[in-house]
Amino acid sequence: MTDPSPFRHTPVIRPETYKSGTYTMFNPESFITDKLHAIDASGIRRVFDLAANLKNPINLSIGQPDFDVPDTIKQAAIKAINDGKNSYTQTQGMADLRERVMNQLISEFPQTYANAQGTFNNDDLGLLITSGVSGALMLALLTTISPGDEVLIPDPYFVMYKHLVTLAGGTPVFVDTYPDFQLTPDRIEKHITPKTKVLLFNTPSNPTGVVAKPEVCKAVVKLCEDKNILMLSDEIYDEFCYEKTPSDHDGKDRCPSPAAYSPNLIMMRGYSKTYAMTGWRLGYAVGPKAVLDQMTKLQQYSFVCAPSMTQFGGVIAHDLDMSDFVAAYKRKRDMVVDKLAGTFELTTPGGAFYAFPKVPESLNLTGAEFVEKIIAKNCLVIPGNVFSQKDTHFRISYACADDKLEQGLDILVQTANECAAAK
Repeated sequence: MTDPSPFRHTPVIRPETYKSGTYTMFNPESFITDKLHAIDASGIRRVFDLAANLKNPINLSIGQPDFDVPDTIKQAAIKAINDGKNSYTQTQGMADLRERVMNQLISEFPQTYANAQGTFNNDDLGLLITSGVSGALMLALLTTISPGDEVLIPDPYFVMYKHLVTLAGGTPVFVDTYPDFQLTPDRIEKHITPKTKVLLFNTPSNPTGVVAKPEVCKAVVKLCEDKNILMLSDEIYDEFCYEKTPSDHDGKDRCPSPAAYSPNLIMMRGYSKTYAMTGWRLGYAVGPKAVLDQMTKLQQYSFVCAPSMTQFGGVIAHDLDMSDFVAAYKRKRDMVVDKLAGTFELTTPGGAFYAFPKVPESLNLTGAEFVEKIIAKNCLVIPGNVFSQKDTHFRISYACADDKLEQGLDILVQTANECAAAK
């Protein structure tokens, strides 16, 4: 009998499932793309495997604040839900939230984001409310990267970077920033080729906590403009900055940012860290209109919009003063530096809530080997090779209670001393 439908689906037979005239058994693995197989989660999986049997461990591995979302933000989201404001928003984000973000940007970087009338420069720039900074990163990379394009990534790096580049079809090119973790032009320039298209910039940094100096921000922006490279500036930890410097236009202390020097980059910030809204998935991207328009189009056909109730919470968040929380984390940072500096080589973190100590070379241990000894003592930290092509360091998150942090730091120092004594 002839199929009456002209739209009947003709199945595509994958060679591995059709052999010698017969179909082999259904194989779910055959559906997985090479891009996904290229993503290696073994480093983090190894830590979780080791931690699986621990009871109430001292956890210095979690990359999120240990305080809760402020009540006023919660109530704004709850009210939105109860008021029936649960539908899609505009793809580019709610007007109220966009206005609050634009005002914030103009206040902080008028030289970059304001027009002659002092309002947001809509003629040349675009603004998109996103599902977190991670969502913004994915949209930006899928918008700008074609197969074969090279993306410069500082090493050490946020664990997601290289995998997102791979998913976009690009080639990660790592720029070694050891030992001070500053992504300087001289370190970048030797990796630039005709295929280089994007540079990922992260300040304050995860995993090192290092804050880019103003002169470094300015010089890297100029290098990118000279070489026609698009900078993606990930500033999710901008509020947790303990090395703020005076702004040129008003003298207020702010976290150094490449956005102070040019609109020709995409800056991404979010609400996850500053307001402990990690599960709410809310952020934004701002940059050249041509690129942001395409990112908006892609969001329309993927995320559709950032979650609506979290956008109502985000509007309220702009009214809150989080300085007490930032001060508490600065004090925790100081605890880490005071405790570890005599035992480990440590670049003082200027922001975020991470430290990235080096395992003493005299111990003849890799970062992963040292971390296994720490986990055996019921303390969780992350080996540096999860964030780097090297395996010499480990990452601490000090976003935890003071007593737990002190116990964990004691274990780190004690273990290093025991390893030294055993040699």
